[in-house]
Amino acid sequence: MPKRSYGQYCGLARALDVVGGRWSLLIVRELLVGPARYSELLAGLPGIATNLLAQRLRELEEAGVVQRMLDTESNGVAYMLTPWGVELRGAVGALVNWSTPLMITGPRGDAFRGHWLVVAVDSLLQHRRFQESATVGLAVDDTIVTVRVDETGARVELCGDAEPDTVFRGDPAVVLGLASGMLTVDQAMAGGELTGRREDLAAAFG
Repeated sequence: MPKRSYGQYCGLARALDVVGGRWSLLIVRELLVGPARYSELLAGLPGIATNLLAQRLRELEEAGVVQRMLDTESNGVAYMLTPWGVELRGAVGALVNWSTPLMITGPRGDAFRGHWLVVAVDSLLQHRRFQESATVGLAVDDTIVTVRVDETGARVELCGDAEPDTVFRGDPAVVLGLASGMLTVDQAMAGGELTGRREDLAAAFG
């Protein structure tokens, strides 16, 4: 049993014993994008103290949610989710979808990182069905996220070297409004900038 426990024989209580601590699920969000070095986690979690990040990573490792791996670029340590940790994707996605009414007001000075779109957009699209295939880039600042949709569903990842032919650029509120369905394609285009085909954007978010 974790050091701090609700002491209840309940699945929700025991899950919260493991990932209910402050910052824990945000660390999971970072690692759902992909493995990350400590410095990358620190940069992706604005506001966290370095000693608290170390403590939470240690707790998540001990619980079997996170594991260490060799980072081949630096020959140092990186962190990744275990297979059991990856199963938190559904819970994180459900919370992202539940949060939609809370996001309407926009950032209001809150921090934002472009790579957060990977988990957010994947969550917002996971239950949608698509009639056409399309590949669209969503860009906020210097980050582009690639969204591929077809009849099997949506796949979302950070853009590699090849930028999609169709890219929609906007501020976080507009891009997330489009992905959540709170904004129509035309409303989003009025607040952002589209390069490429409107048809691609409509196929993914119409």
